[in-house]
Amino acid sequence: MKTVEKLSENILDKLSIDFLRNQVLKNAYGNNDTVIAGMDPRILLVWYLFFGLVPWFVNDLPFLIGCFLLVAATTMMAKVAGLVLFLFGVGVFSQTGYLLIVTLLFGGDASVIAPLLVLTLKVTTVSLASITVFSGMDPDKLANGLMWYGCPERLSFSISYAYRMLPILMEEFQNILLSYRLRGNPPEHEHLGGKISYLIYQIKVIIHSFYPLMLNTAKRSRTTVEVLEIKGYRYAAVNKEVKKIKLASLCVSNNDLLFLSASFLWIAVTVLISTLI
Repeated sequence: MKTVEKLSENILDKLSIDFLRNQVLKNAYGNNDTVIAGMDPRILLVWYLFFGLVPWFVNDLPFLIGCFLLVAATTMMAKVAGLVLFLFGVGVFSQTGYLLIVTLLFGGDASVIAPLLVLTLKVTTVSLASITVFSGMDPDKLANGLMWYGCPERLSFSISYAYRMLPILMEEFQNILLSYRLRGNPPEHEHLGGKISYLIYQIKVIIHSFYPLMLNTAKRSRTTVEVLEIKGYRYAAVNKEVKKIKLASLCVSNNDLLFLSASFLWIAVTVLISTLI
């Protein structure tokens, strides 16, 4: 009983708002010192297009395993936040893992494992490739890479702006939760039953905080947009000279070429093994 209470206490400590905020901000801004973050965004986007699309059209198990091992290694190199990896695991299980359990419960046999494994590898590979790329690039690099490939300026700016809104969003969320705590009367949580009631209470508060969060964030977003308009953002977004200066920082280095070469070599070896098998 004491072990269960200690476990529940540790879980509740980990689920604090400060912990969630730190994990989100770390994933968006705290990976600038990794190998993936130092690469050219154009190279990363090309790499992502391959591992984000090709696995969907291939059903060969050795090839999918090889792709999964590669993107798993790049995810470790990107030093992704633990919260993101936890949500990734929950998402993969909710999409494919439960199918195996349901199939076995309703009369299925071991023959369903191989098809479900193929589906799981596809979802996992694409998801890890997305996590690697979008966790390893800061907002400016991502926007510049998209702009270089000819994406509309407003689209690239919107993605960068969404990243920059994360700190404001988390700050507003914390302020709203603090106001609910000041006005509310949370249940006692010294014992296991109280801890469960307290967790349910926290979930209700988060649900009730959604509307004021969106309202307050919209107000601050409007102020930001007005400031950008005053500074001439629309003109800067379509002016060729400004775009040239903005994209001048992009440069393909030897590390980028080495990364692409290693990825290509790994895929070539995977295809060879798959052919021989």
